[in-house]
Amino acid sequence: MKDIINKLYRNHSLIYKGLLFICTTFLIVYLFPKSGKFKYNFEKGKPWQSENLYAPFDFAITKSDEEIKIEKESILDESVLYFNLDSLIVDKVKDKFETEFNKIFPDSIPKTERNLLHGIGVETLNKLYKYGVLDEAYDYPDERTVVILRGRTIKEKTFFSNLVKPDAISKIIEGSLINNLNKYNNGFVSLFFDIIESNLSYNKSFTDKALEDEFKNISFTRGSVEKGTLIISKGEIVEGEKFQLLNSLKSEYESQVWNESNYNWILFAYTLLVALALLMLLLFLRKYRYVVFEDNTKVTFIFFNIFLIIFLTTLVVNYNSKYIYVVPICILPLVFKAFFDARLGLFAHVITVLLLGFIVPNSYEYMFLQIIAGIVTILTVSELYKRANLFISVGQITLIYIVAYFAFFVIHEGTIETIKLETFMWFVLCGLATLFVQPLIYAYEKLFGLVSDVSLLELSDTNTKLLKELSNKAPGTFHHSLNVANLAESCANEVGANAMLIRVGALYHDIGKMTNPTYFTENQSTGINPHDELSSKESAKIIIEHVINGIEIARKNKLPDRVIDFIRTHHGTSMVYYFYRKEKELKDIIVDKLDYSYPGPKPFSKETAILMMCDSVEAASKSLKEPTSTKIDAFVESIINKQIEEEQFLNANITFKEIESIKKVLKHKLSNIYHLRIEYPE
Repeated sequence: MKDIINKLYRNHSLIYKGLLFICTTFLIVYLFPKSGKFKYNFEKGKPWQSENLYAPFDFAITKSDEEIKIEKESILDESVLYFNLDSLIVDKVKDKFETEFNKIFPDSIPKTERNLLHGIGVETLNKLYKYGVLDEAYDYPDERTVVILRGRTIKEKTFFSNLVKPDAISKIIEGSLINNLNKYNNGFVSLFFDIIESNLSYNKSFTDKALEDEFKNISFTRGSVEKGTLIISKGEIVEGEKFQLLNSLKSEYESQVWNESNYNWILFAYTLLVALALLMLLLFLRKYRYVVFEDNTKVTFIFFNIFLIIFLTTLVVNYNSKYIYVVPICILPLVFKAFFDARLGLFAHVITVLLLGFIVPNSYEYMFLQIIAGIVTILTVSELYKRANLFISVGQITLIYIVAYFAFFVIHEGTIETIKLETFMWFVLCGLATLFVQPLIYAYEKLFGLVSDVSLLELSDTNTKLLKELSNKAPGTFHHSLNVANLAESCANEVGANAMLIRVGALYHDIGKMTNPTYFTENQSTGINPHDELSSKESAKIIIEHVINGIEIARKNKLPDRVIDFIRTHHGTSMVYYFYRKEKELKDIIVDKLDYSYPGPKPFSKETAILMMCDSVEAASKSLKEPTSTKIDAFVESIINKQIEEEQFLNANITFKEIESIKKVLKHKLSNIYHLRIEYPE
């Protein structure tokens, strides 16, 4: 049991990566659509590229969107309008008519005319209320069918033209009087205007419900295709009926109800593909970025960002796929380039885009645009800490999106007349969203403890609290650090290392000397050497402890681990040779080398190896007397060759060719520093 626990402990890093790999795979698969995917790609107006296609099963031919739209419009035009009838109004109006008629037309007028007026009035009322009088002027065609409801019962079915509109009442009344009764026109009209009331009101809820029922009865299919029927032949143009047949087959294939067996197979297949893609990423890290692979925090950071982009894209696709290009996918390579390097950023970007191909519509077009945009991002964005560079690069990325989309649109449609300018606006919004990378990088630095070039630029400022303290307490060490920083930066540029990182590392590599500044020769301005009162072993201990003290000070001031690595490794496992030799000369005994050796570790990156060389050369160059070009060359060669013999660079990814290039830079720089001026006469 103990052996098993020890084995698990030794392999805890790999176990964590395995669990992370499994969790990320299942989370991504969870976001994927859970149905089959049609295996053929086709475009309207283009030739069918695959072999002859036969119906794999019986399926119905779906109507096109245009056909459905026309059918809905037809139903809407022919739909029945429902009106509520108030049956009490007619009796009420007739009673009022009798009362008001006697007032307006008294017995004093001729009886014949009075009886005739009364009969015309009754006839007019019957005409007005035959179907009913509307409460307002509704704008419907005269031929629309109307159903009049009394309560929940259908009383009458007629046409809208038969209903009396408010603005038609006066015409009906005026037209009812015969010529010899025109003298009574004003009284007759005023009588009706005083008593007429509407008895029909539009029942919108009932009408809408009936219309909805009609829409529900619409059939979305027309005819069917039997299994084995030839759908389309190779080379045949995809248009008209053929296009509709293919769309019907695709829709049926992707929307059919999957049984449990099929569903499980689909999940299994998706899991295999996602796992394969993420495995390629892990293998890439293990082979080409082993330092990143060993750091579980960095691996978690990479997987988290990939999942985040897929999650955001899925949300947008589920909401409305036309906004798909608003998602700033190019943030991914930008973030990875800021914290790692361009190659890792591009590789992770391509893997992510391949996975997104399962989710987005028009996957080939989408993947092409995003991969091209990712390449442009990697090629154009340099020195992310310079704001102008980011804005220029985002502009270039947006332009590439627009140009590529325009080209695809012309290929698909064969014209630019139907192009939608709003799509270009999505690309502009995507570019603006990409600018969010700056605050995102800052947030990631705090969450994951990473360091970007932006933070390195801030740390390289010599006015920072820690560097100011170094210049006050140990001015000689501060000056030495500045010289080492300049040398290391030049060497880094020569061999393609991270110049900004190595400069910051050089500025802080000796901050541990602030604890006992006078025990280091560069800070001994009075000529008094405190080591004269100490034994060689004690002196060596104080010198060696500046590394430990430096780490403690760095952690106290929350310097990033990438910077602390320079403090830990700038002496590697080398010896404080001066005091070791002094001890040997004084005592004729065997001296333990470990007492005079730095604890390490040895440099484990190109940058830390360069700093070790530059630090040793700059410090030792102070001992050169009457330097000449030959002396400087021999001096640089001897120091760096000794470090190679001691295997100080064994763990660093630096080549002999790069070391030779670094030697040349150091020789050239030291020659410039120690160049003797001509003595001018006084």
